[in-house]
Amino acid sequence: MPFKKGSLILVDYTAKVKDTSEVFETTIEEDAKKHSLHDASIKYQPKLVSIGESWVIKGLDDALANANVGDKTTVEVTPEKGFGTRDAGKVRMIPLRKLGEDADKVSVGDTIEIDQKKGIVRFIGSGRVQVDFNHRFAGKTILYDVKVVKALETDDDKILGVLKRHMPVEDSKIAFKKTGISLDITIPEELFRVDGLQIIKHFIQMDIFKFVTTTEKVNFVEIYLKKQAKAEEPKPETEKPVAQKAA
Repeated sequence: MPFKKGSLILVDYTAKVKDTSEVFETTIEEDAKKHSLHDASIKYQPKLVSIGESWVIKGLDDALANANVGDKTTVEVTPEKGFGTRDAGKVRMIPLRKLGEDADKVSVGDTIEIDQKKGIVRFIGSGRVQVDFNHRFAGKTILYDVKVVKALETDDDKILGVLKRHMPVEDSKIAFKKTGISLDITIPEELFRVDGLQIIKHFIQMDIFKFVTTTEKVNFVEIYLKKQAKAEEPKPETEKPVAQKAA
């Protein structure tokens, strides 16, 4: 049975370029290691998707809307429903001097930022650099090997899914308690000093109010424990020199 717009589901997928078979993204740690993509800072887990709300590219979103839990399939996404078609107007020649102090460090294939836009260096020569501001996969057909893992239907499942999406910590450190219309969320200690914690809280409460409609109040709880000073270890007694009797 097709999912309704706004349904929350968990999906595993591995994405590759159809023409070259280049794997560039995966939610599965084993696949990341297999294709030399593994990043220790990434939390590999099924991706939370809200159907019909552009949480993934349109071609994949459309296919998931007509899937069922447990389905395994390969979704082919054309450029029009993927990363877009190539636009020759987004390829520009720029004076090398505009790169400032970094001009001597730039190589073909590097991703650089100019005027708050990221592009890929395609050519360097005659004091100029050609930068392609198209998406890396513009004009490419993408294949997604997908498995629909689970549909989140209960409040607890939806809350856990939202928290796992926004909190980059181990699952065992995610804690919450829902009592009636109120939800208490405990912030893990390792997030206390993370830059952007307020933004993380903002997006959590937005998703909670949207998807867990029985919730009217969200409390973020930060628990600080008093650090116990280590008891000073007794210093070993030094041996006193034995007085020598005069002969």
